[in-house]
Amino acid sequence: MGLPARQHEYGFTYADYLGWPEGERWELIDGEAFAMSPAPTNHHQLIVGELFAAIHEHLRGKPCRPFVAPFDVRLPRAGTANAEVDTVVQPDISVVCDPDKLKDNHGCLGAPDWVIEVLSPGTAVRDQRTKRALYEHHGVAEYWLVHPVDRSVTIYRLETGAYGKPLVFGVEDTCAPLAFPELIFAVVDIFRDLPPADDTA
Repeated sequence: MGLPARQHEYGFTYADYLGWPEGERWELIDGEAFAMSPAPTNHHQLIVGELFAAIHEHLRGKPCRPFVAPFDVRLPRAGTANAEVDTVVQPDISVVCDPDKLKDNHGCLGAPDWVIEVLSPGTAVRDQRTKRALYEHHGVAEYWLVHPVDRSVTIYRLETGAYGKPLVFGVEDTCAPLAFPELIFAVVDIFRDLPPADDTA
């Protein structure tokens, strides 16, 4: 997978992104292109599936909508036209409660209310550092990082415009999103389809 050929002096845009070859997955962050990891591992997909199934069932018939990757989340700067948006990411799971952000039927334009990323070796640093700052800046109210190796969940929540101290939950704990407190996850169940921890890659 090679870097796309076309680049403006100020970086790539959503218009460029739409012209890249099908079958290749990229993210744009402030105009810089990042190749997505190869196809996720079975363990990664089992975790995403477990979370998404529970969220989808809980939100059935409610105004908030859950989406699973690949799903483009465009995070525009103020006053930026859609084609000129320079940040497009694909969270593992996005929950969007504002229907206006979905009205063009091409992913989400604006910050989701809740984002979940399941860490993979190739993207862990970006998820924990770059994308955490990105989601905070654009107003993602709640950001979950799911750690397959140590079987834990880290939760960031906006407090007066910035993420507060992270909340960390292990396999003996339960956790729930602030917006949906009745949607309670036993952390151990998030990882229940994985082999014993010593065998997890």
